Amino acid sequence: MKRRWRILHLTAAVAETSGQYNEHCLPLLAERDLALCSFHRPAIEPRRELACFHGDGTSWGYLRSLRAALGAGRDYDVIHAHSARAGVLFLLAGLLRPRLLARSVYTVQNSYRNYHWGNRLLLAPIFAAYRRVVMCSEASRDSMPRWLLRLGGLRIRVVQNAVHVERVTQAVERGRRSRRNGTFVVASVGRLIEIKNPFTLLDAFAREAAPDWRLRFIGEGSLRSEVRAAAEARGLGAQVQATGLLPRDRVFETLGATDVFVSASRGEGLPVAVLEAMACGLPVILSDIPPHREVAGGATFIPLVEPEDAEGFGLWMRRFRSLSAAQRAEIGGRCRKHVEERFGLPAMLAAYERIYDEVCGTQAANPVGPIPMEAR
Repeated sequence: MKRRWRILHLTAAVAETSGQYNEHCLPLLAERDLALCSFHRPAIEPRRELACFHGDGTSWGYLRSLRAALGAGRDYDVIHAHSARAGVLFLLAGLLRPRLLARSVYTVQNSYRNYHWGNRLLLAPIFAAYRRVVMCSEASRDSMPRWLLRLGGLRIRVVQNAVHVERVTQAVERGRRSRRNGTFVVASVGRLIEIKNPFTLLDAFAREAAPDWRLRFIGEGSLRSEVRAAAEARGLGAQVQATGLLPRDRVFETLGATDVFVSASRGEGLPVAVLEAMACGLPVILSDIPPHREVAGGATFIPLVEPEDAEGFGLWMRRFRSLSAAQRAEIGGRCRKHVEERFGLPAMLAAYERIYDEVCGTQAANPVGPIPMEAR
């Protein structure tokens, strides 16, 4: 009989883009006894089946909510942290509760260069103390400094991020029904911040855009108003849309009415937005960075372009525009199959279940992914 895991997830927030909520909680509400403790107040209404404890955006507020979660009469099998600040505060709270620390798992959701210096410092106690430290990709692990990898040693695992393909499929069909003919739509999903490199994509679009081209930036961020102003300055105000943050299913619907997806990002962990676009059946054009190379995995139908090469991104957009809708759909179908085979949610959840077995002492501690020789 399959074990019904009792897991407390520690996160920064519950929001539309929260992978911890969307991939680790929602698909498993009927199979596991789950609770979630977030540092910030929720930005969306969590499902009622999920026991939720929320902080107020302060360390003391989070410690109060964590104390409530740990004292709620639940005997958790695993404490699974996904946020550096929440993860370190749990270590402080667990100093006098060694049983909890012995069943702790932490997932690193980004590459080292993408972390603010403060979060880089917080990774040190996490790598030193958590029973298992899980990297979201090979690229994320390889980005870590040697001293941090040595600190984690043989407790480090690699479990690649994944996408809930079934949920994406249901929403995409709604988007396809609303598809407007006669336009060529390019989309990018992610926070509008420097490392996501939105201005290179805008420059590439400006080089090639005909009157029937459209560009949609989906996501919030500090550069949103600057992106809008830059589009207006190029005379593209009517063709470029910055939607802001959309409900997750609405994102999939929007992608279902899109022709090609582009990420010009300079740095990622393992980009779920790219995986979701591919699951939507979209051709993708990606910046040539290690996490995107890991996603592509040698697939020749996924072009990789240097992050600052606006001309290169524009060239590939023009190439996809020159294809028929059927040809683009064929490439998009290959992208979807690639994700289903390599980045489907069942594989990720099964890998985490093996890690949970390890920390609970029910399985031999064999690494899920290889440990770099220099870290041994």
